[in-house]
Amino acid sequence: MSQLTQALTEVEEKLNSLIEEVQRLRPYVTSLEEENARLKRELCSLPEQETERVIANAERIQGVAHDNLERLYSEGFHVCHLHFGQPLEEGDCLFCMGFLRKD
Repeated sequence: MSQLTQALTEVEEKLNSLIEEVQRLRPYVTSLEEENARLKRELCSLPEQETERVIANAERIQGVAHDNLERLYSEGFHVCHLHFGQPLEEGDCLFCMGFLRKD
């Protein structure tokens, strides 16, 4: 068998394998899409009062998280993505300060 024929046979086998994998994944993807649609419908059906409670809770959590980061920074640790958790060297970190600034 020539090298070209052998290479073509290998490509066909890989293609068949990929087709089988796609066929195997198709029902899983369909079930995920159905679940996603169901969850969207469920989310939209929440009463307005419940939605407001969830939003207020999320805002409270964000405030607490920001306070914790400010506390860590004041204790001498980086809170920026570049050096998170590492001890601060001398002076302030512009990245941390920019991250903590609320605009």
